[in-house]
Amino acid sequence: MPSLAAAVAAAEPSVTTFFSVHARAEPGVMPRLLELFAKRGLVPDLWHSAIVRPGTRLTVDIEVAGLGDTAEYVANCMRQISGVELVLTV
Repeated sequence: MPSLAAAVAAAEPSVTTFFSVHARAEPGVMPRLLELFAKRGLVPDLWHSAIVRPGTRLTVDIEVAGLGDTAEYVANCMRQISGVELVLTV
């Protein structure tokens, strides 16, 4: 039985979505962001995170293929996470 990620990849052409997330530097932010992809059977192609202002601000850049029409929904879910201040998508 194929995985959910394989089924999504086969169903639509590979569209890559880029997210840039700005948040407070709190330990729960990154696992909550990653959970949004994991529960859809996806692993981000790129994940880069850095503290911008020492101890106060976190930026996370994420690149993921296979979201298709759900990319905007995922971005809205990110905006609801405690500590997230801004989510940009391309």
